Amino acid sequence: LIFTSLGGFFSENSGIVNIGLEGMMTIGAFVGATAGYLTGNPWLGLLCAGIAGGIFALIHGIATISFNADHTISGVAINLLAPGVALFACKILFNGSVTTPTIAMENKIPRPLNGVFESGSILDTIFNTYATTYIALALIVVVWFVLYKTKFGLRVRAVGEHPGAADTLGILAGIGGASMSLAIVSTFRPALISGQGYIALAAVIFGKWRPQWAGAACLLFGFSTGLTVYLGNPSLGMTIN
Repeated sequence: LIFTSLGGFFSENSGIVNIGLEGMMTIGAFVGATAGYLTGNPWLGLLCAGIAGGIFALIHGIATISFNADHTISGVAINLLAPGVALFACKILFNGSVTTPTIAMENKIPRPLNGVFESGSILDTIFNTYATTYIALALIVVVWFVLYKTKFGLRVRAVGEHPGAADTLGILAGIGGASMSLAIVSTFRPALISGQGYIALAAVIFGKWRPQWAGAACLLFGFSTGLTVYLGNPSLGMTIN
């Protein structure tokens, strides 16, 4: 959510409305899972996912900036096109299957602090997470600095519509999708991205178009989802009747 909302933050601040985040996350999840499985390198998969998301962002940028297409309609088209392309390509590459093969544990995005804290402890629960989580949190600071402390950021916020910002949107959204398929789930399936792109866009709005508050909104949404899973886990004895 953080990766995608930061991409949306660039887009919205440059005057480009985009509801195509969902589609960009989907194509990123597929390309990331496919590249990660075929190469055995999750970081290469993450890179390929960013490129794939950037390609769809380029389509959106050409439609809205070069041809003055309606931003909302173009975004809807991206949301319809990207899942179709992902499903079609998946069937071609994997003998008619609608899901990619499961990525081996050793080829997933690593957990850099795995084993640092006592297993099962609160610190282990909090900090023993995937590297993409720490990258996303660091990017909140980076994006804030770029947008508010550099000439490029000033130009993005002042120019109204900026093709480069549209490309950045797609790259981060693609990486956000790949974070799902290369770390959390280890495979791509059609229902993997189900509303996360819209939640990321809502986080941008909820965060008042500020990267730090958009990141906080993503953490809030993520916490709410995690709490639902935790409270609904029978093994914890906390199932809600």
